[in-house]
Amino acid sequence: MADDSTTTIRATFDTREAADLAVEHLVQQHGISRPDIFIQSATDRNTTGSKPSGGDASHEGGSRDDAALEGEIEVSADIASDQIAAVQRSLGDAGAIRVSGR
Repeated sequence: MADDSTTTIRATFDTREAADLAVEHLVQQHGISRPDIFIQSATDRNTTGSKPSGGDASHEGGSRDDAALEGEIEVSADIASDQIAAVQRSLGDAGAIRVSGR
């Protein structure tokens, strides 16, 4: 009998760029539908991450001051239990600093 149970997997990232890459991995490598993936601040603060990257970095080499860098970003999705190990690897490859399942 196949195990069709699901679990919620959560990963935290330092940058929005890494969180966006993780979403692409979930969609393209694991077939998870975009509406089933959630991105939010890992804290109660509005944030674009805890480190500048991509559009958060200025052309002068410093970080911009118009984007709040006040905490980590969380990506979560409900996945089939048999996908846990593969999804954890993909999230790690995308730059996750923590991955947990519930």
